[in-house]
Amino acid sequence: MVAPRNNFPDYLSVKKVSSFYWTATFTNGPLNLFGPETYIALRQLVADIESDKDVRVIVFDSSTPDYFIAHYDLSRAMEEPEGLGTGAAATWGDFVIRFAHLPVVTIAAIRGRVRGHGNEFIGACDIRFASREKAIFGQPEVGAGITPGGGAFDWLPRTVGRSRALEIILGADDFDASTAELYGWINRAIPDADFDAFVDRFARRIAGFDAHPLIASKRVINARAGLPTHEDLFSSMRLFLQGFTWPTRAPRSKALAEKGLGRVGEGELNLGEIVGSVTKEDLERHKL
Repeated sequence: MVAPRNNFPDYLSVKKVSSFYWTATFTNGPLNLFGPETYIALRQLVADIESDKDVRVIVFDSSTPDYFIAHYDLSRAMEEPEGLGTGAAATWGDFVIRFAHLPVVTIAAIRGRVRGHGNEFIGACDIRFASREKAIFGQPEVGAGITPGGGAFDWLPRTVGRSRALEIILGADDFDASTAELYGWINRAIPDADFDAFVDRFARRIAGFDAHPLIASKRVINARAGLPTHEDLFSSMRLFLQGFTWPTRAPRSKALAEKGLGRVGEGELNLGEIVGSVTKEDLERHKL
């Protein structure tokens, strides 16, 4: 049995509720942007889980009521995580496959907004529960002049189907938890007053079962469902990074920054609306 590390408590705080049941809380407030430190903290957590023979379930949640994970920190998209020796673009696919095959049950307990890379992270989790009143989902990248890169192309068609994946990605809008539940994007939307107790009860239930049937069942279901391949994930990330070289991206990014992208306030709270509000005049004003 190992003690989970908390080398990056400002980004991910890990708690052992019991030997069999852990929680991991995203703590990079106030927006909970996903950045290099978040990635390193998750890699450390995965290594700790793999080294522990007791843990059977881990719940991911957020310390910030309005944001589970807002999206990737676009100002650091090209930054290489210190200590990895290579950028996330080259290693994210390997990490996702490793994460999806962990011998534990991973649960995303979503309250607040989860967009972009945050939504791609929950796609890699085994089970997704959401607060019906307070969870918001989205893939805003196309509205920001780029494409998703961390797995939206790879997870959404498998969970919601082709047409709904096109609606989500091309429309770049926000979706409430009831719609996400209807689409199969999440397992279930739960009234917020009951949300914490429901997730905790479900996690404790799984934690009380024997490890062998849990691991064996997850392995078979993964094989039947068909997980994304490393090449799938790598090609998605490569396309995402290519988007930063497209000449049309910069004016749109500047217009969105002007409207509040990346800052606490109405821009991020209503990002689905904001990305659809950029006008031709906005783009002309921000052309190089």
